[in-house]
Amino acid sequence: MERYLKSRLGSRSFEGVDAKRSKTMSKIRGKGNKTTELALRMAFVRAGFTGWTLHTTTLPGKPDFYFDRARLAVFVDGCFWHGCPKCGHTPKTRSEFWRAKFERNQFRDRRATRNLRSAGIRVIRIWEHELRSPQSVQAKIRLISSALIPGALRHSSRKKNHAADA
Repeated sequence: MERYLKSRLGSRSFEGVDAKRSKTMSKIRGKGNKTTELALRMAFVRAGFTGWTLHTTTLPGKPDFYFDRARLAVFVDGCFWHGCPKCGHTPKTRSEFWRAKFERNQFRDRRATRNLRSAGIRVIRIWEHELRSPQSVQAKIRLISSALIPGALRHSSRKKNHAADA
């Protein structure tokens, strides 16, 4: 467990967690989530976007998508894990632990954004709930398109007109 959580919670951190809950939570992964990352990836494909890298481990915060030529990092943050102000919530069970966990995640997100920007990389953060409707996905595609440097994002010729409408 991270030092931050230990410092906030001391020895109480994992007391009283039943085996079933522990097993359920351990199966949650940070990559390939269908409601977030895969939804945006499929929108990129439908729009004809190419030129991004998934989970660039050499950059601070490991962006979900990185457009190298445009120097643009895109993060898709889960509402629960990143403490969305609109729809995130703190569980009633072990709420002190969860508040500390969410604070740590938000601190880490802010630090990664700051480090990327200081390196000259633009950052876009998208909340999970912003990918739930086709209209909001299209709005995010337009936002990302407008943030890209002209010529940095290549469109496949087959979908060029469709991507321009996005």
